Amino acid sequence: MKISVQSVNFNIDNDLTKYIEKKINNLEKFHDQILGAEVFLKVQSTSEKENKITEIKINLPGNDIVIKKQSKTFEEGVSMSVDSLKRQLVKRKGKVRA
Repeated sequence: MKISVQSVNFNIDNDLTKYIEKKINNLEKFHDQILGAEVFLKVQSTSEKENKITEIKINLPGNDIVIKKQSKTFEEGVSMSVDSLKRQLVKRKGKVRA
């Protein structure tokens, strides 16, 4: 699976990239037709602590799934997004089989 990670308004470090790739690759257990994933990391310039936005787009045959989460850290945002994606992939796979 091809995973593309893009950061907006900051430079991403290798540890975060590896963490994201590891989490996204685990999604293949829940749906076997994932073509690729695009991850967008953004920092909002607000005074709030939860100013990190994580957006993950999963490419599937037919429709794509897009999840957007706002959190304090990118790791937390990726983790919440992946949990949400797991539920949606299981639901989508169940509909395909029915």
